[in-house]
Amino acid sequence: MLKALFAFCLALPLLAGEPATAKPKVKFTTSLGSFTLELEPEAAPKTVANFLKYVRAGHYSGTTFHRVIPTFMIQGGGHLKDLAEKPAKDHVENEADLALGKGLGNSRGTVAMARTGDPHSASAQFFINTVDNQGLNFRSKDVQGWGYCAFGRVVEGMETVDLIKDVPTGRAANGMTDVPRTPVLILSAKEVKPAAAKPAPKAGKPAAKTSKKK
Repeated sequence: MLKALFAFCLALPLLAGEPATAKPKVKFTTSLGSFTLELEPEAAPKTVANFLKYVRAGHYSGTTFHRVIPTFMIQGGGHLKDLAEKPAKDHVENEADLALGKGLGNSRGTVAMARTGDPHSASAQFFINTVDNQGLNFRSKDVQGWGYCAFGRVVEGMETVDLIKDVPTGRAANGMTDVPRTPVLILSAKEVKPAAAKPAPKAGKPAAKTSKKK
């Protein structure tokens, strides 16, 4: 009887349900509006840590969405207004296999890492899928099959993403294609701090009872 009671007491916190750790969020403010990303550390821990490193360093402020294809994605985070490339730091391991195993692929509204032909060359540039791009998901651990690692999704401001995807584009003087004719600037990218828990109200003194006169 005592053993059963002890086990029940240990299980009480689980039954009550402990608050889940809040997922990181990043708010992007652009020249066309704002949107907020919610990141998924369990699906892509190294990728999320890498992205937050750039956010906290202020890397994205002053960069642009330099490649926009309305039926595909919008890509940014690596070029300035004049399309000069902004230096990035370390590359991050491709976690597309882990993310897909957690159910996170390249569906509309998800954010993923851009890269070169090297599967593990992602650094600061990212893209937001404007449609379901299942062909970008992990298939196999080779150059053709690694895919692109999704690591979060837009949870607020998808209408801003849709505004960006519909801007007129063309070829720039440096030869880059699908470049917005009017630059779409990232004014800031800031981590959203979770709201502080409100303290529990203090128990008040019980109201004094009054006796009714007969």
